Amino acid sequence: MKHTFCIVLVRPRDPNNIGAAARAMANFGLSDLRVVEPFAVAWREAVSAVGAEDIMQSAHQFSSLEEALADTVYSLAATALRNRHLEQPIVTSPHLNAYLHTLPEGKIALVFGNEKTGLSGEDIERCRAVLNIPTVSKQPSINLAQAVILTCYELSQQAGFTPLRSIEKQSLKAPTDSQKEILVERVYRLCEQADLRPDLTPQQRKAFLRRLIGDLPISEIQLFFLKSLAERLSQRVR
Repeated sequence: MKHTFCIVLVRPRDPNNIGAAARAMANFGLSDLRVVEPFAVAWREAVSAVGAEDIMQSAHQFSSLEEALADTVYSLAATALRNRHLEQPIVTSPHLNAYLHTLPEGKIALVFGNEKTGLSGEDIERCRAVLNIPTVSKQPSINLAQAVILTCYELSQQAGFTPLRSIEKQSLKAPTDSQKEILVERVYRLCEQADLRPDLTPQQRKAFLRRLIGDLPISEIQLFFLKSLAERLSQRVR
C-alpha cells in the first residue's frame, strides 16, 4: 500500500471524544492513534471507544505535535478556515484521496485540534497542508469525533478497502419468454375476475398484457413476485 495513516489529536479536552475518534478509526480500518498533550490523565479509559479499546491502549501519547509527526512524510491540519490566512495548500475532504495520490509513499498524518479552540496557528503552520470539511457558513466547525469519522470515511473510499459486509446484489437475470407468459396468464385471469377492460376481447386483453409485461425492465425474481401477487389477489377476488 502506498500510504499508511495516523490520526493525531492535539490537546483534546474530552476523553469521550478521543474514544469516539478511536471507534471511528476502527470502523474504517485505521489503528494508529496519536494524542498530543491530552487534558485528562485517564483518557485511555473512555467508555465511548466501543470496539476500539485496543486502539486506545496502543495509542501513543506525545508532549508536542513535532514529536507526533516525526516519522510521517506528510501532514494535513484539519481546520474550519474561518479568519485564517493560510500559506499551505487547502484540500477539501471530498478531494482528499485525489490529493493523496500526489504525495510520496509513507505515513500520512491527519491532525485535529481540541474541541474548544481547534488547532493553533502554530500547529497549522507545522503541517504541510490544510484539510477542510465543507460546511455551511452558519455552522463552520464540526465536533472533533465527527470530523475524524468523516475523514476516516473518505480514506476508506480508496481502492483496497474491504468492508466487513457488502450489499449483495439481487439477481438481474432477465425472465424468459415462457416465464413472462406465465405472468400474462395470471394477470389475464385476474382481469377476468375483476371485469377489468371489458371493452377488449380475450385476444386483445392478452395482447395488451403481453405488450405491457414485455416492456417492463424487470428481473426474473421481480417477475415471480408479481406472479405470486396476482395469484393472491385472484384468490381474494373470488
